[in-house]
Amino acid sequence: MLSTEDKSKIISKYKLHDVDTGSPEVQVALLTEEIKRLLLHLKKNPKDVHSKRGLLQMVSQRRSLLNFLKKEGTRRYNSLVKKIGLKK
Repeated sequence: MLSTEDKSKIISKYKLHDVDTGSPEVQVALLTEEIKRLLLHLKKNPKDVHSKRGLLQMVSQRRSLLNFLKKEGTRRYNSLVKKIGLKK
């Protein structure tokens, strides 16, 4: 779980306007950070099947948000992928 401080830092970095908390860019950034943390947990605990299922759900949710963003605007998509450092 991300702490509220971590979430606010990520939101302030990727927000589009002052009160933005739900844009696809912010959601993808938050999911990416959660995925990174969960991957570290799963490296230490490889038999944690429940966390692995949660990881797969987060990855699929991020993928659907990225597909939506790609359809809406390729500039926003490309800049977000570059900022976050994804391989797409």
